[in-house]
Amino acid sequence: MNYPKISIVTPSYNQGQYLEETILSVLGQGYLNLEYLIYDAASTDNSVDIIKKYQKDISFWVSEKDNGQADAINKGFTKATGEILMWLNSDDILMPNVLHYIAAQYIEKGDGIYFGNCIHFKESLNGNLLARGSNVKASFNSIPLELADTIIQPSSFWSKKVWLKNGNLADNFHFGFDWEWFLRAKVKNIPFYPIDKVISIYRIHDAHKSGVGGKKRQEELLEVYKLYSIKYATLYELVRNQNFNISFIEKIVLRICNLLYRKGVSKVKFIKMLNYKKYKLYSTHEIKTIKGML
Repeated sequence: MNYPKISIVTPSYNQGQYLEETILSVLGQGYLNLEYLIYDAASTDNSVDIIKKYQKDISFWVSEKDNGQADAINKGFTKATGEILMWLNSDDILMPNVLHYIAAQYIEKGDGIYFGNCIHFKESLNGNLLARGSNVKASFNSIPLELADTIIQPSSFWSKKVWLKNGNLADNFHFGFDWEWFLRAKVKNIPFYPIDKVISIYRIHDAHKSGVGGKKRQEELLEVYKLYSIKYATLYELVRNQNFNISFIEKIVLRICNLLYRKGVSKVKFIKMLNYKKYKLYSTHEIKTIKGML
């Protein structure tokens, strides 16, 4: 089979302790029609030394200052010549043999956005490993994309035609540019193809961008909500300002409710009951989902 060219872009900045595993997960695919581009943002650690170690197998790399992660990725896709595109951050890892699988999916179904499952993991200093999986097909089919980003970025691919139709990543965003790009694609009726297969390993660590974004990340996600759903933007603001801690008396009431109702009453549902007027337009599921986005 003549497999289509796949272009992978890795944006990188001072993550030399993880970068080599990322590079090896790409090169180790054994995919002959691969174009691999690395855009390093002038790292001051050992990142460049690691890149040079594998440069004979890397199609293009550069180490220079940029205007953020989205800017680096946009540069990479402008240079990319593959039929299929994806980006893999310098702390994430591809599962074995996924490029051949994605290529086969593309040959069968054509242009669109393909996204699969992911293993999230965090390794503690004492060597303990915490990990969890995902079921993106179930999440994508049950949760509106405007409500929550159910597409796990390192497990997603799309065709070059889709990229050209949908446009560059919004480089004014730092935390939510992937979600905004997927939402834009939905508005443009670009096909989405969820896959029941683990595509990548998503590393969680102390310097992980989503984990350290704090208020700035929340403000940016609010901007994305405002662009695509005023309804959920309003809910996001309500949930962000909601105190989900309950008093001792309220805990007793909640316990009584759980004794009275066979299905039980979750803490989020109880908060909604206490603030019914505020949340009457929203389901408990929507509130809980938004809470998970904070």
